[in-house]
Amino acid sequence: MQSLEEFRKLGLSESTLKAIEFMGYRRPTPIQKRVIPLILQGRDVLGCAQTGTGKTAAFLLPVLSLMEKRRVEGTQCLILVPTRELAIQIDQQIQGFAYFTPMSSIAIYGGKGEQWEQATKALKSGVEIVVATPGKLMAHMRLEHCDFSNLRYLILDEADRMLDIGFYRDIRNIISELPKRRQNLMFSATMSPAISKLAKSIMYKPAVVTIQADKPSRRILQTAYRVPESKKIALLHQLLKGRDTYKSILIFASTRTKVRRIAQLMKQLGYSVSSISSDNPQEEREEIMRLFRARKIRILVATDVLSRGIDIEDIHLVINFDVPSDPADYVHRIGRTARASKTGVAITFIAPEEEYKFRKIERHIGQRIHISPTVLSSPRRQKEKTVT
Repeated sequence: MQSLEEFRKLGLSESTLKAIEFMGYRRPTPIQKRVIPLILQGRDVLGCAQTGTGKTAAFLLPVLSLMEKRRVEGTQCLILVPTRELAIQIDQQIQGFAYFTPMSSIAIYGGKGEQWEQATKALKSGVEIVVATPGKLMAHMRLEHCDFSNLRYLILDEADRMLDIGFYRDIRNIISELPKRRQNLMFSATMSPAISKLAKSIMYKPAVVTIQADKPSRRILQTAYRVPESKKIALLHQLLKGRDTYKSILIFASTRTKVRRIAQLMKQLGYSVSSISSDNPQEEREEIMRLFRARKIRILVATDVLSRGIDIEDIHLVINFDVPSDPADYVHRIGRTARASKTGVAITFIAPEEEYKFRKIERHIGQRIHISPTVLSSPRRQKEKTVT
């Protein structure tokens, strides 16, 4: 198969190639073509790439190949991520890519209870790959559950997001406990001064790879509507009613309170909808995501907790109920659609007070976004409701 031959030329192990074929990957993405050979050479790598470019496989595939060839006891690879959702996603991808190898992994996140006990047991047994949020890993390290004496690979994914959340000190504390001789890989959607400073402090002559940072996929049809805040729900209802071809829809809002309110109003209008934010307990969030993936929930309303790191194929429509303040968040939000070489639609609602943020997004992505005419149904049919 031609696609497998393209991966083979990158120098990956046979077990990894077998997993790639089994999972149906057709060809390596640009970042995979550039990064995989560098990692296999043992180089430190600093990658700047947006969500949806295949960066997770870009670091997992070569690291798994190297680990298979150079087996040692105990934990060999540590992957730090900003959110539990991304930790779960990467752990699931490891299970697929490592299917034909003896490698094992654990995702570390959340609070006490069963997940804590499972993580503790895995860490003490020397699980080969650990995927963790910094804060939760620090809790395990303080209790001396971790043995990183044989660690060879440190990976920081969504590094900019971790710094935004405030994990810098935890990251530095974790790294201070790791072996000095290791391979460092860092991936970020943006190359800010903070990222450059962190990279300089932990990496050795890194190869810097930049792939279309913070630009939306051309497969996404972007459009926007100018609409007063009080009429956004009415417009949302008008756009969705009768549009059964949109079977999987993500709606992003700026606050947790607004997310819950939008979901309540949409339920009243008869839609299959749920909401998710950091307010939801861990188990509930996982169940909501399972139902959304299984198409048991048609519409999911979320904060930016979902805009990065969640790999769900076949999301047909993304709606920005609010214009995000950070242009990078806009790119990551709409990047949830048009994945796996498919197309998708992204719609943004612009209230008058949000116009300046919308213009900032257009400047950031280097293109004008089409403005569609807003024609609402008669107010006698749809009562205006402001979501706050």
